Amino acid sequence: MNQIISNTQQQQNMSLDNTPPSGRSRPEELVPSRYAVQVGEIEVLVISDGVLPLPTQMLGHNADPAARAAWLKDMFLPQDAFDWALNVVVVRSGDQTILIDAGLGLDPNLNLPRAGQLIKRLEAASIDLASVTDVVLTHMHMDHVGGLLVEGVKEQLRPDLRIHVAAAEVKFWESPDFSHVSMPPGFPDALRATAKRFTKEYQSQLRLFDEEYEVAPGVVVSRTGGHTPGHSVVRVASGGDRLMFAGDAVFAVGFEHPDWHNGFEHDPEEAARVRVRLLRELAETGGQLVATHLPFPSVGRVAVDGDDFRWVAAFWDY
Repeated sequence: MNQIISNTQQQQNMSLDNTPPSGRSRPEELVPSRYAVQVGEIEVLVISDGVLPLPTQMLGHNADPAARAAWLKDMFLPQDAFDWALNVVVVRSGDQTILIDAGLGLDPNLNLPRAGQLIKRLEAASIDLASVTDVVLTHMHMDHVGGLLVEGVKEQLRPDLRIHVAAAEVKFWESPDFSHVSMPPGFPDALRATAKRFTKEYQSQLRLFDEEYEVAPGVVVSRTGGHTPGHSVVRVASGGDRLMFAGDAVFAVGFEHPDWHNGFEHDPEEAARVRVRLLRELAETGGQLVATHLPFPSVGRVAVDGDDFRWVAAFWDY
């Protein structure tokens, strides 16, 4: 069984830990923003990039409004809008340090002031950008690549940095299709512009794969499609332990209503099929799940509950 790292017994021996750097005071950070997990011999750190306030319709724009309202009420969530978590993962396997997704970065004129926290939170966790050997992108939506576009970040990265992304994803953003999404105004233009800028900035460092690629020992990225044509998940495995970073394949409502279409899905029907397949895999294997928009730190497991699924959050270990 995977074991969440004990802060009191183990983390003092790890380079990825949940304790603030000595001598550093960040009184503005009154919420937890990083959480460490051990997957066999591989270190995993979940880092919060902040939150995105979005309309609740985005959770299931194909759902009966009454059913959506009932779910929100049962979850003690507001009916109009609520905060979506933004989670990023750092993985250390052998001599490689892998950043999985890069957060939002600068606010692209969409009034998202509480997102884009990754760079300062990496610093708070004493993770030097120059130590990152690889970046894996689950897809190229702006809340997954924007952190690499923050002024001054590229200059801190290694010149031999490898950025792994599905070839189908890069191809899609050459002429993206927004005909099946249901996004708030301004988002399609911002997504298109950010993906174009990212490709231009990092073209020489992109390492494209077709279906699957082993980034480091025990760290494999696999294309799923659905959310975007090149959307991918990352599976981490070591010593019998497993963890999947599912990117945007799984949302909080997706356990009980995996057939509800998220507003950011470019192929909603395929995204629903991918979601069910991944949730079944997690329920069968007992592996841990982390996803971009599940409430931080989003570490937990999946159980089967009749025809639906059930989220089983991990107990925090202090």
